[in-house]
Amino acid sequence: MLRKFTIAAMCLCTACLPLFGCGTKGSGADDNKLKIVCTIFPEYDWVNNLLGDHAEDANVTYLMKGGTDLHNFQPSADDIISISDCDLFIYVGGESDSWAEDALETAINEDMQVIKLLDAIGDSAVAEELVPGMAAAEEDEDEDAFDEHVWLSLKNAEVICSCITDKLCAADKDNAEDYRNNLASYTEKLNALDMQFEEMLGSAASHTLIFGDRFPFRYFTNDYSLEYYAAFPGCASQSDIPFETVIALADRIDETHSDTIFILEGTDPSMAETIISNTEAKNASIAVLDSLQSVSDSDIKSGKTYLSAMQNNYDILKEALN
Repeated sequence: MLRKFTIAAMCLCTACLPLFGCGTKGSGADDNKLKIVCTIFPEYDWVNNLLGDHAEDANVTYLMKGGTDLHNFQPSADDIISISDCDLFIYVGGESDSWAEDALETAINEDMQVIKLLDAIGDSAVAEELVPGMAAAEEDEDEDAFDEHVWLSLKNAEVICSCITDKLCAADKDNAEDYRNNLASYTEKLNALDMQFEEMLGSAASHTLIFGDRFPFRYFTNDYSLEYYAAFPGCASQSDIPFETVIALADRIDETHSDTIFILEGTDPSMAETIISNTEAKNASIAVLDSLQSVSDSDIKSGKTYLSAMQNNYDILKEALN
């Protein structure tokens, strides 16, 4: 409740800004540039690829560049101001960024284009699920909420990039042809990597992923008909794994003869180690898959992209499942 009040208060303050000559068009040197605000890294990277040579003619803001993930992010007053006056705002649209709906109510740009990722993929959106052995969500979590991690599907990425291109073309008609050409080029890259996954996973020795962690890869496993078991759903807030879940996952490793248990980037491996210690062989290795949830500005400067992260996941899965 406190978080909702805080965000509502920031939105109210932001709504008052035009009265004081702040936050309105015509107040800065970059007012003619296309202003785009993205909440998560995949959106930011997709936008820059689709802008191509016109990236320098746009101000693209990535809100979570500090490395805070979607589930823990709280917007600052400056973030709300950026959203209120942008030309294109892109957000996920799940429970974790419900604050965005409040922020949009303060918009002072009447021509703002908005993309909600869960709406963009339409009927492909799925609810989070509990699989056998998974710890149930805590009482305050919505078990019927949509799985927010739509970006981990290359097929979803293609759909979303097409939607972004449509909005860019609507906001900047003069360069629409360039944006369409950039989409065609980037879509080829998405399709090529998707085909790599199809071929590798289709012939893999194992088709089961076991996670000693939260599981944000449901869209990914749906794409390639993979089976999975995990400690928690993708948006779960709890971190203490129940003993029965430890045993259930250890049993799955024994039953499937898996020699790898997966965790997410930045996760303490102790939970996975506890699961391994309860298996018969006790020799499974731990592999890290990148869910692209905590990408910092320094990661971007070092050259990280959506495609490079997904390619790295490909390399890890190829080694682990074959």
